[in-house]
Parts: sequence; C-alpha cells; structure tokens
Amino acid sequence: MELRVLRNFLAVAREGTVTHAAERLFLSQPALSKQLKELEEELGCLLFTRGARRLSLTPKGHLFRARAEEILALADRARAELAAGEALAGTLAIGAGETPAMRLLARAAVALRARHPAVRLALHSGNAQDVAARLERGLDDFGLLIAPFDLAPYDFLRLPRPDRWGLLLRKDCPLAAKPAVAPGDLAGLPLLVSRQARVPGDLAAWLGRPTDGLCVVGTYNLAYNAALMVAEGLGCALVLDGLADVSPGSPLAFRPLAPALTADVALVWERHRPLSRPARAFLGLLRAELGVPTGK
Repeated sequence: MELRVLRNFLAVAREGTVTHAAERLFLSQPALSKQLKELEEELGCLLFTRGARRLSLTPKGHLFRARAEEILALADRARAELAAGEALAGTLAIGAGETPAMRLLARAAVALRARHPAVRLALHSGNAQDVAARLERGLDDFGLLIAPFDLAPYDFLRLPRPDRWGLLLRKDCPLAAKPAVAPGDLAGLPLLVSRQARVPGDLAAWLGRPTDGLCVVGTYNLAYNAALMVAEGLGCALVLDGLADVSPGSPLAFRPLAPALTADVALVWERHRPLSRPARAFLGLLRAELGVPTGK
C-alpha cells in the first residue's frame, strides 16, 4: 500500500466524487477509479457506497479514512524531521486535558521556539482516553494527564502544581455568597460533571457517600461548553480552577470545594517509543523550567 494511494483515497473521500478528486489530483478518472478498486481488493472490503451522483464512505471506509490520516501524518512528520538535517525542525505534538498546568508547557514551548524557530507545535485537546489513544498510536509525543491516572505504561514527569476542583456557578446563585462549597451544599443542586475517567470515584470520597444521590443533569468533556450551559442557567458545573472566565464582567463565579479536592498533573510519553529531536529538546527545557534535573 503506497502513500500516494492513501492520499488519493482521502481526496475522493473529501470530494465525494472520483471526477472532482481526479481533477484536483491531475489524474485521469479511469486511473483513479482503478486505484480505488485495487485498494478495496487489497483490503478485502468496500470503502465506498456508490450512489447515483456521489460516493459515500462505508463504516469500514470511515475507519480506514481515520487510519490513513494517521499514517500520512506520521509519514509527513518523519519526512520533515529527516529533511531538517542538522537544524532542529519538525512538529512537537502534545495531547492534553484542560488544565491550568498547560501554562508550564507553554513556557517551555516558547523557549523551544526561541531557540529553534523551525519547530511547529500541534496541540490536541481531549479527555484522558483521547490522550492515551493518541499516544498509543504515535500521533502525539506527549500527553498531559490529570489525576486520577495510571502512569504504569509511561515515562512521566509530575508537574509541581496540582489542579483544584471547585464549583462553577452563576454569580446570582446563593452559593456564590460562600467562600467555598461543602459536600452538603451539593444536595439537590443540578450539576454538570466531567466525563474524565474515575473522577466520580474521587468525588464520592470527597462527599463521603456515593454520587448516585447527586442531581446530575449532564456530563461534559471540555469545560468551555459546560461554562456556557452554566451561564444559561442549566445548573452548576464541577470544574478545575482556572478554566472558565470568572472576571468581573462574567456572569460566572468559581468556588473551591472544601475540604480541598485536588488533582495531580503529569506529562507522560510512551516508554518504548524514542522521542523525536524536538520532543527531547522540549523535555529538556521543561525540566529546566521546573528545576528538575535531567533523568528525573
């Protein structure tokens, strides 16, 4: 299976017709149709459903499209790194959950770009499952995980500033008058909670009882949309401090949980996959920013 065939398959998937894709690729329509047929024969499945006017991806076609994009992304990264020669160039790819600890990584990224302006940064935001999956497939160099997490599969660097959980609420909510939120304050309160793996377990320990009794009106993956729901009055959201706008002009406020519920943050990378040159340089700068000796 050749890379050019994967690129041509993706072009057809985007365009929806062989004719339009062939025009963009400067190929003849019969030649492109033959490539698609041979690709399907090689894979042993149909990738497209042929309609009267357009092609649409089959379920296996959608899966193959995702894998083809991953393969080409890795190939492009490898080509850029090899073409750089002695100069440090290429892409530094980081997957991360939403956390204020990203500021620490941002400082190291700024230092990296100052020394090596040919390095580009690729960020992917997602929950722990998304980040772990991208690391496993080699799409990202690093993942930024928020506890609770399983660090056994990784090499890792713990960041020194744990995140703090609290309640995001409207300023006109009666709880906004309190400096902090206690377990009893959540009784009957409509809540949006994170889908982050095992967070409900931590919350149950903080509550001192199962979370089944909470009035959960929804879950969220990333905090920005949850904040919009809170602003419109759907309920309150359990979020990490620093992720939502609670400035004087905002309708929202953040109140920490009391007793405090915190979450450690760690930068992780695949133990058995060599880091790229940009990734090694970034890790060295991050260690220096944190005052962590090399190898720790």
